[in-house]
Amino acid sequence: MHRSSGKSKNTKVAHAPKQKISYVKKVDSAITEYSVSSLNWLHSAEFLMSAPKLDLCVEDTGYEIAFAGRSNAGKSSAINTMTNQKQLARASKRPGRTQMINFFSLGNPDQRLVDLPGYGYAAVPEAMKLVWQKELESYLIHRQSLQGLVLLMDIRHPLQHFDVMMLQWAYSRQLFVHVLLTKADKLNRGPASKVLLDVQNQLKQMKLNFSIQLFSSLNKIGLEELASVMAGRLNYTLEQPSAFDLDAIPEASEHHEFETDDLEIDIQDQDASPKSE
Repeated sequence: MHRSSGKSKNTKVAHAPKQKISYVKKVDSAITEYSVSSLNWLHSAEFLMSAPKLDLCVEDTGYEIAFAGRSNAGKSSAINTMTNQKQLARASKRPGRTQMINFFSLGNPDQRLVDLPGYGYAAVPEAMKLVWQKELESYLIHRQSLQGLVLLMDIRHPLQHFDVMMLQWAYSRQLFVHVLLTKADKLNRGPASKVLLDVQNQLKQMKLNFSIQLFSSLNKIGLEELASVMAGRLNYTLEQPSAFDLDAIPEASEHHEFETDDLEIDIQDQDASPKSE
């Protein structure tokens, strides 16, 4: 008579060695290379000039992306973190320090970052706020080299009145907007992700197809993603090293013929991904 071993199949399965499953997301090496190269490029940022109003700004040529947001959203900190320079954009514990339009070149005066005066909270007289708002409107409406905005919002207070106004201005001018939900380190991962999803849904309801991400200057959350967006919009491309030595190719003559199969050329296309505190 066959005797049972006393162990069920389920028990055997339970005690079997468990296979370790990796949930690490695979990263596209090309994207990583572009992000790293973009960050290195952004580190070359240099102060160009400050202008109190539109007609005194840098010549309106080339490409520029402006950083905008409430005075306490962390604009200066974001610019300094992205460029790896502590005082490129003057950060202050007192909101509203940036009172001019500040321009930074990126190794080329025709590729620029712009730090706009903060809005909505600056500790200055009301009359000064109205002057800033007028110049801000003029810049956004008339500046031809402006490709788009990085709009910063404190993750704990997104989509305030002036934020929505900026989004609508950009949409009316057909500018791209990349929203940064800053100070993401202030929330745990779950709540931060929920805010991100909520703001995405609200943008969809307003029919604004703008990109958005989490960001932290303190923990450098989202730094590479931001660098890739900036570089792509400012027409930065990876350097394409030559796959062969031109000087090593013999000159053709009437006495020397060769088939095209004798010369193998490997060409790889590189695709660019389309301050105040």
